[in-house]
Amino acid sequence: MRKSLFVTILVVLVAGLALSACGAAATPTAAVEEPAAAAAPTEEAAATEEAPVALPDGSVTINGAGATFPLPVYTEWTFAYQYVDPAVVINYQGIGSGGGKKGIIDNTIDFAGSDSVLKDEEYESGKDLQMYPMLAGAVVVIYNVEWAKELPEGFTASTLILDRQTLVDIFNAKITKWNDPAIVALNPDMADYLPDATITAAHRSDGSGTTEIFTKALTSFSSDWTAGGASSVEWPVDLAGNGIGGKGNQGVAAAVINTPNSIGYVELSYAISNGMKYFDLINKSGSVVTANADSVASAMDDFSGSFSDKLTATIVDGEGAGSYPIVGYTYIILHTNSMTDCVKAEKLLDYLQWALTDDGAGELAGSLGYSVLPESVRDQVLAKYAEVTCDGSAVMK
Repeated sequence: MRKSLFVTILVVLVAGLALSACGAAATPTAAVEEPAAAAAPTEEAAATEEAPVALPDGSVTINGAGATFPLPVYTEWTFAYQYVDPAVVINYQGIGSGGGKKGIIDNTIDFAGSDSVLKDEEYESGKDLQMYPMLAGAVVVIYNVEWAKELPEGFTASTLILDRQTLVDIFNAKITKWNDPAIVALNPDMADYLPDATITAAHRSDGSGTTEIFTKALTSFSSDWTAGGASSVEWPVDLAGNGIGGKGNQGVAAAVINTPNSIGYVELSYAISNGMKYFDLINKSGSVVTANADSVASAMDDFSGSFSDKLTATIVDGEGAGSYPIVGYTYIILHTNSMTDCVKAEKLLDYLQWALTDDGAGELAGSLGYSVLPESVRDQVLAKYAEVTCDGSAVMK
């Protein structure tokens, strides 16, 4: 089988899905669906390439769980990888970063996904854990507004703008109306359309790396944000009575879709997949920036060389003119020397290496709004993967 053809087909299909999602209705009323998986290869492709039908003898099942932030791209990678190595079945469940960290510490999964960095006590509990950046993504501020009158022609997902202080003030419950002067001043052309309605702020109800990225950004944006930057915080909007919680990125998306005049924060691909509107943000340099793969890559460049000895870094609120200000790495967590099934360990490292280095895998990620690691970061990650051992021998060949 020519594997590269299947990956190319999948890239085209996923890109088409993402583009069609961008053009969907501005304020959907249906329940949130998971971002669409890539379609199967076409009949024409199947006629020239033989797809795997049954798992061969000696197949390996690899179980992972954790962050919902990367779930859309992990879903697409899993689908594509069955054509790269049909002997590998990869299961990844989006249960939140907190659940993923617990699972890898308790040895109930083979790998964890997390956007939240491990605490010192978690490293100690897990014995031999290591975090590895896989890619970076943007956290966007989505909204669902019941406009005061019919929208102007040409209104798009990136028409409304917020600056850093105004976003903090909204989640601090200092700004509570859509037609607040601060929002109107940033969007003067929309002054007649913004309603005199209360803003409901949706946030994660579970321990979340997406929340950690978002609240670390708020902490950097303004000293007025005192709730901290962590995977779980006490939300001022809850204390004020205009906050609501949702589990997972999909839960926050659902809360915003089903709550008129609300805002929330989700990973970019959830906004794209559900046809939701999201704000452009004014970054630290004063530039209006749209969340996309390029503005995420710019944020990574702002913080190149800033990794800790644990291979983790905070990359919010960069200085670059083109940098989106709410950006984070999503990580894989592995045991580095205590995996007991060496065949499984080798297959897992093969998959992760493919995800980092294959052009098709990178194009799949980019089509969903993620940004692949720059070469300087990727080389550090691959070097760390090379240190993983099983029964005293290096796993990567």
